Amino acid sequence: MVKRRVHVAAAAIISADGREVLLARRPSNVDHGGLWEFPGGKLAPYETGLEALKRELHEELGVEIRRAQPLIRIHHEYSDKHILLDVWQVHDFAGEPFGREGQAVRWVPMSELANYPFPAANLPILRAVMLPTEYLITGEEVDESRFQECLGRALDEDGVRLVQLRAKSLDEAEYLKRAEQALELCRARGARLVLNGEPSLLEAVDADGIHLTSDRLMSLERRPVAETKWLSASTHDRRQLDHARRIGCDFVTLSPLRTTPSHPEVPPIGWHDFQQLVERAGMPVFALGGMTRFDAHHARAVGAQGIASIRDFWK
Repeated sequence: MVKRRVHVAAAAIISADGREVLLARRPSNVDHGGLWEFPGGKLAPYETGLEALKRELHEELGVEIRRAQPLIRIHHEYSDKHILLDVWQVHDFAGEPFGREGQAVRWVPMSELANYPFPAANLPILRAVMLPTEYLITGEEVDESRFQECLGRALDEDGVRLVQLRAKSLDEAEYLKRAEQALELCRARGARLVLNGEPSLLEAVDADGIHLTSDRLMSLERRPVAETKWLSASTHDRRQLDHARRIGCDFVTLSPLRTTPSHPEVPPIGWHDFQQLVERAGMPVFALGGMTRFDAHHARAVGAQGIASIRDFWK
């Protein structure tokens, strides 16, 4: 059976303070009726995703989009159709949204999104909405006071809100001690901390999640942490991306986008191939490898969640 293909534009409309997102409830007489979703609709012939989004939000919510950028593209297979969700993050709009077609609409706090039932195709969008666009990977700093100074500066001056604690030079006891200190710094600023290592580290330190190396990722057959924790992984090719999606990773890094001083022998992916890989990833992807904050908009334009970096944040 040839599945029909449906291209849908959807909007993640974020409140000005970044704490809430607008949801709409599907009518009871349509597929997935009664479930909540990110508002939008099908593309008309010859429309682009952004054109369709502007039309749909005006028709459904009575608002005019002023500024939006790509967030994530999701390919999802149902039994009878293939859905492509072309999701945009709306940063600025005119008007007060309301259900022009009689549908329920609601501003929902980010912290409560998990309490709302969504169609399966919407689930990766939830992760993308809750994640920032910048992902700090900590540098190899032996001196503890220097480490805390660098992390504090990244949190306070750069506004970093997602941190991976990478410290290959420390033994387990030293790593756990540093993790406790890093967690205290992150929690005080409202940032999330993921630990780079074995999932069992979460038994000793109640961080926000675990980051898997690509080797550790490929050795796993199932998700190794609870759904209440973030799971990220390092990926470098299609096979690893597919496996990350299969075991339920929430987001990944994909590298190296550019040649890096630390691994000059590794061929870079480049923007074109990076975009092709991200298109079918099915989860938020951070571009890694020679990235700076100046690359963030380019990364978003080709489908990435944002950029991950050590050098650009770890001063």
